Amino acid sequence: MLAGVLAVVAAVGLVAVAVVLFRTLGRGTDDRDPGGASAGHAGSMLSSLFLLVFAIAIVVPWTSADAARQNTYTETQALVETYWAAAPLPVPDADRLREGLREYARYVVDDEWPLMAAGRLSPEGTDRLESLRAYVAGLPVSTDEARDAKSAVLDRMADLFAARRQRAADAGTAPPPGVLLLTVVTGVLVIVFPFLAGARPRGFALIPVTAMAVLLGVGVYLAWNIAHPFSGGLAVKPDAFVSALHEFQRIPEGR
Repeated sequence: MLAGVLAVVAAVGLVAVAVVLFRTLGRGTDDRDPGGASAGHAGSMLSSLFLLVFAIAIVVPWTSADAARQNTYTETQALVETYWAAAPLPVPDADRLREGLREYARYVVDDEWPLMAAGRLSPEGTDRLESLRAYVAGLPVSTDEARDAKSAVLDRMADLFAARRQRAADAGTAPPPGVLLLTVVTGVLVIVFPFLAGARPRGFALIPVTAMAVLLGVGVYLAWNIAHPFSGGLAVKPDAFVSALHEFQRIPEGR
């Protein structure tokens, strides 16, 4: 924050020094024309800055939402693989584990997903997975097949935990600090710049100025609306977990 303030002060100071220096040396001429070199240069640079910041405000959340959506399918793939891996376990153990996985998926869809719009996951979801992993780790095994099945389930659950941690990171994703604020500030400056430069549009000249203001307002709103991967226009839905619940029904029961 301090570095940003110092950068702004330095930039304003540079303009003041340039004005005093060139007036002292008698170089250049007064420029009061709204369409003159000063206004034209400042206007083009201001527009370029707005486009740069606006692009960041759109592209970063868009790519974050796409990555978060893909990660939910990675997580549910690990969930389904865990469900499959439980098949060779003894029937009571396999049934209990599979029921726990189904309950976990339903919990994520019904209870945890709404919390992710606020940027967090529910501790209860982690507790549910931890309980299932502790249950599997404590299973007594007496045959090589059961031992291999237990090891496979624990490996798949490790992938599931890793994917859940990634979802937690995705839920906390946000654009770089200050990007939305800078988008608003530069958008406002782009709108009022002709007036600041001395122009007084009237009549039909107000139509393009008004249209530009409306479109900039809509653009800034869209940038704000898609800022979070799990809320707004690009919100990631729990489709992957719903699909996993349907797939569970097609997986054969254990021995």
